[in-house]
Amino acid sequence: MTAFDHKTALVTGASSGIGLATARALLAQGARRVYITGRDAEKLRGAAASLGERAIAIEADSADIASLAQSHAAIAQRGDRLDILFANAGVAVNNVFGDTSPAAYNALFDINVKGVFFTVQTLLPLLNDGASVVLNASIAGNLGMPNLSLYNASKAAVRSFARSWASDLKPRRIRVNAISPGVTRTPILHTGLAMNDAQVDGLAQYLADASPAGRMADAEEIAAAVLFLASPAASYVNGGELVVDGGFSQV
Repeated sequence: MTAFDHKTALVTGASSGIGLATARALLAQGARRVYITGRDAEKLRGAAASLGERAIAIEADSADIASLAQSHAAIAQRGDRLDILFANAGVAVNNVFGDTSPAAYNALFDINVKGVFFTVQTLLPLLNDGASVVLNASIAGNLGMPNLSLYNASKAAVRSFARSWASDLKPRRIRVNAISPGVTRTPILHTGLAMNDAQVDGLAQYLADASPAGRMADAEEIAAAVLFLASPAASYVNGGELVVDGGFSQV
């Protein structure tokens, strides 16, 4: 028996990176079924195929309310209810303060803030009492990283949701916590922040000096922390933030 035997989970933004690593870890720890969502149908199918038959792919855009409703319907039609919800979907995009358009603002907040809010609200009727919700925030929500003011603020909002929802969902004993990763080696470094290989290597070298851990994280290390928050081992952890950054923001 493991902590996740007979449990059903949903991981948003699970085509790659932290989301995919978390879905894989849940299945490895005995989860009965893991639903995964993503916007790119081809990547999502590939992710589901790599996870096996207990993974169910749902093409969904977290910024689209109608798409979220379809996710709810797909899970309900199978007769499933959720024990774990990892609201992971998000984007990281540079913006220059003083030259940021309303369209860029809306695009990022629609996914990172509105998407998280309405993902959890839409799926709330499917959550079992006593379920666990984990939100993917970031150490950026606590730091003033340059040229990332939109991203920083969006992740601060996500962290705030964990506090508020822990109180809102007290009658149903649903725990809500935020995971705040540090720099993690995932495709978003290239696809979101538009870094080339040399820039990623430079960032890794910077962290070798600046972080007590001396390196950036692997997605599997963040997934392990998500599983802790989702498990009975964290039964008295609620409304909190677990920083997983190798000590970078702590020293």
